Amino acid sequence: MNRSRFLLPALLAVTLTLGACSKSSETGSTSSPAASADPGKRAPTVEIVASEGKGFTVGSMMSTTTVYVFFDPQCPHCGHLWNAAVPLQKKVKFVWLPVGLINPTSSAQGATLLSAADPAQAMTEHEKSLLAGSGGIGGGSGVTDEARQSVASNTKLFNNLGLEGVPFTIVKNARTGQMATRGGSMETPALAQLIGIDAP
Repeated sequence: MNRSRFLLPALLAVTLTLGACSKSSETGSTSSPAASADPGKRAPTVEIVASEGKGFTVGSMMSTTTVYVFFDPQCPHCGHLWNAAVPLQKKVKFVWLPVGLINPTSSAQGATLLSAADPAQAMTEHEKSLLAGSGGIGGGSGVTDEARQSVASNTKLFNNLGLEGVPFTIVKNARTGQMATRGGSMETPALAQLIGIDAP
């Protein structure tokens, strides 16, 4: 019996269950994102990410609750989280911070998204393409050096905070005021609970 034909589907199922893309993987295998125990790393905080991260904002601009999400444009789990976050955009503000972890295309697509006239629309089109297996958006001619530098800066920040996989979400819970973090994708109700709001 050829066991390899059974092993691949099993590995794929584990990957989808864990719901995150590892920065050490070129193929998108998963790991559980967490702050590193390395004493040279900084613990992630909302304040650090807000002041040093560079992303695009979607959702309710008047909301007092801001959700920060590190994502890699080549990560399908990030695409699932993007879709899960859409129903919550009327209630909170999201800042999506692109990083380049999986392959060189990650950084190029991140810079394209940051340079787009309408990043939210570009992200929606990108994730639809990526989740359909078409690879996502191509590089645009209007990509700025500032956008490329922003992706590099986000990637450096991500590594400096000792994070291990994307998507990685960080927010001050709207109910408790306490910082909440979670690595990996999640469905809309779980994301709403992390943020501290009612799911639609």
